[in-house]
Amino acid sequence: MKILRMIAVRGAMVAVAATLLFATNASAQKISDAAAALGLKEALVKGVDFAVDSLGQEDGFFGNEDVKIPLPKGLKSIARVAKFSGYGDRVDDFELAMNRAAEKAVPVAKDVFLDSLKQMTFDDARKILFSGEDDAATQFFRRTSEETLRGKFRPIVEQFTEETGVTNSYKRMVEKAGWMARFAGKEANDLDGYVTQKALDGTFYMIALEEKKIRKDPIGRTSKILRDVFGILK
Repeated sequence: MKILRMIAVRGAMVAVAATLLFATNASAQKISDAAAALGLKEALVKGVDFAVDSLGQEDGFFGNEDVKIPLPKGLKSIARVAKFSGYGDRVDDFELAMNRAAEKAVPVAKDVFLDSLKQMTFDDARKILFSGEDDAATQFFRRTSEETLRGKFRPIVEQFTEETGVTNSYKRMVEKAGWMARFAGKEANDLDGYVTQKALDGTFYMIALEEKKIRKDPIGRTSKILRDVFGILK
């Protein structure tokens, strides 16, 4: 009897899986390749606008705890020494300046992302749409544009940190730490690279937030194409 029940349960599970697969395939057939691609591209443009507008302004990073750039881990002990030595204001200014540098870099992302969208094929669009992942489109963006963005962000970060004296402030803070500076780690030794990576991470994080909203929340679908494309996922 146990064996018969197990067979019956497995049969039911297969039937359910087949039904779900059929439903997914049926949904996929309801939308054309062109519509799927257009809907995804509009969603991504919306996500980019949201990310750039949110982050590319004063306090875009510094005022948002989800993306705020903290001191590199290797500098936290050094920062404590600096504060103990009466340089707490410099530590605070240093952390603020890292976030300001990221805020300055983000606006250049729009053109890079638009170029990335041109690489999206109809096949990409369908895979992204029916992947079952809330941030599949953002992942596509990251694969196709992150290195280009890194090349665009870093010079802006470097220029800002140099012009505002962040580099010199950093050096003075490290000098106060003495021998401890030797253990600061890779991130502290390449501060501009650290800020650049955090700026990238924050940008993709905000794009993913908007994508998830569009996928899950009908109110977030502010155009007919978004409602049509993402509505079939419900």
